[in-house]
Amino acid sequence: MGYFPTWRPATGATVLPDEKLPWAAAVPMSVQHLLAMSGSTILAPLIMGFDPNVAVFFSGIGTLLFFFITGGRVPSYLGSSFAFIAVVMAATGFAGGGTNPNIGVALGGIIAAGLVYAVIGLIVMAAGTGWVERLMPPAVTGAIGVSIGLNLAPVAVGQLKGSMAHLGIALATVLCMAMVSAYGTRTTRRIAVLIALAFGYGLVLVVGNGAGIVPGIDFARVGQVPWFGMPNFTAPQFDWTAISMIAPVAVVLVAENLGHIKALGAITGQNMDRYIGRGFLGDGLATMIAGAGGGTGVTTYAENIGVMAMTRVYSTLIFPIAAVAAIILGLSPKFGAILQTIPAPVLAGLAVSVFGLIASAMARIWVDNRVDFSDPRNLFTVGVALILGAGDFTVTIGGFALGGIGTSTLAALVIYQLLGIGRDRRAA
Repeated sequence: MGYFPTWRPATGATVLPDEKLPWAAAVPMSVQHLLAMSGSTILAPLIMGFDPNVAVFFSGIGTLLFFFITGGRVPSYLGSSFAFIAVVMAATGFAGGGTNPNIGVALGGIIAAGLVYAVIGLIVMAAGTGWVERLMPPAVTGAIGVSIGLNLAPVAVGQLKGSMAHLGIALATVLCMAMVSAYGTRTTRRIAVLIALAFGYGLVLVVGNGAGIVPGIDFARVGQVPWFGMPNFTAPQFDWTAISMIAPVAVVLVAENLGHIKALGAITGQNMDRYIGRGFLGDGLATMIAGAGGGTGVTTYAENIGVMAMTRVYSTLIFPIAAVAAIILGLSPKFGAILQTIPAPVLAGLAVSVFGLIASAMARIWVDNRVDFSDPRNLFTVGVALILGAGDFTVTIGGFALGGIGTSTLAALVIYQLLGIGRDRRAA
């Protein structure tokens, strides 16, 4: 068996990872994946004060890198990771709105997280995934994920503050996303963030640019920039305090990617466990490359897994096409200028929706895996981790600072293992 599969033409309704579609079908499918990832990939950098154009560009670069490192055998798109938001904002002192003036130190931390993640990938490639699954069972991964969502709550609430018109637009955006998620078709539910963004944007055009009730959208810069040009890359700065706060996110990315690859194995009917180490390595290196140029850390996207589950098209060749399209968009300053015009109340509404969904979606891990909360081991692991994460408990020793996500992650990992000492394996 070669490093890359020999893609054969698809013949059935289900298109397997090592099958290919004709161009006439492959291009529209890649556009669908591009739309599915775009809402979150654009939103995360805007909340952190990064350039969304650069993030989109590096999402394409990262997806191509992931494709080659996994040998074209794991169908995935890599987009902006929300796991970095809380630690980046804490490390840079950024409260939201506009451009983050301390982006350099955040990028150094993102590179460090990517390095840790890549090293874990190499270890998994050599030793297998058993140790990861024992270290991070569902009780632990769920606790870490929910802590991220709760840790972000003050950020979202802070962005809601403003006039009643500002609050009204933000809440209307939340309601739009909720309605699409609850009543939309399977296709529209996959791009609920994008639809809510477009709705909120249109609402500001009506009540702002049209009626003058709120500040309107200023399109002056959009007309001044060219259609094509290089993104505004930013050089990283390596600050030990920022690195110590951001690097632990690697553990979250491991848990997230592990779940995604196992989910892909389940829906495709092909065991992909042997590619988990390669997936970690590819995602880690992609995160390092993104951090080196001004992009956000990246991760495999559940939105795109949802598109695959819906369409039953799992061909890995779809994703390089989507990645190239993202790179082309990233090379358009005009596209980036349009993204920068997204109004503050719309971003606030999207933040409330997405951060809440992070917490609730990660809580689903406990339900799906039937975590027993009558077991004190699980109860204390989850309880302590949630309090430390939601309260943003930070430990500072000299120049070393471990923020709320880091302390929550460390507590979940340590408490679960300590409370397992001497237990019957069946009770664990």
